[in-house]
Amino acid sequence: MTWDEEIDATGLLCPLPVLKARKRLMSMAQGQVLRLIATDPAALIDVPHYCAESGNQVLSMDETPVHRIWLIRRT
Repeated sequence: MTWDEEIDATGLLCPLPVLKARKRLMSMAQGQVLRLIATDPAALIDVPHYCAESGNQVLSMDETPVHRIWLIRRT
């Protein structure tokens, strides 16, 4: 799947990955997709929670040994 914008939040701790995603998503057009890369273990809970609260859609979440990568659609 393709995405429109990307945030590399590698090394950032809670709540920075979600705050950066929130700020970027607010500037994106409806339907666009953000790719968020994070290493913070709390992001596993924070990102889906933020999306549920904001109404944005988590399209996927993939894990590597180091990163978690989300694709989030702006709604």
